[in-house]
Amino acid sequence: MAIQAMPVEKMKERVGQELGVTDWFQMDQDRINKFADCTMDHQWIHVDEEKAAQGPFGQTIAHGYLTISLLPHFSANYALLPEGTMMAINYGMNRLRLINPVKSDAKIRDRMVLTDVVEKKGGRVLVTTTHTIEIEGEDKPALIAEVLSMFFTQ
Repeated sequence: MAIQAMPVEKMKERVGQELGVTDWFQMDQDRINKFADCTMDHQWIHVDEEKAAQGPFGQTIAHGYLTISLLPHFSANYALLPEGTMMAINYGMNRLRLINPVKSDAKIRDRMVLTDVVEKKGGRVLVTTTHTIEIEGEDKPALIAEVLSMFFTQ
């Protein structure tokens, strides 16, 4: 499934429903290293494979913010948007919890639920989506986030 446009009233009927689950995505060390370079966060638990092997996780882990930064990529698979949308912006998050570290080479996926749809003045629509990033083979998810997106319609 891809991004799907629909009338706001139909979106409201889907509140509480799962939008979908993405394919597994591998979090490799190269991606972690590049994120460290972009953010200048070279903490050893992320980039020093030798030292991290002796650390609390037994290997390097992805930055929490790296996992968060993948939410737009995952959203592109199952996002709903109001008909007539001219543009959309990230509006923030109501809640974000980093629950379980993502180890290098782990596979993750996103389970998305439409949480709320609120019409605002001026043709704006605020959409809340709950994302649960699951880690293959783990009981606890990597993160749970309530993501806010503001859509501007004609």
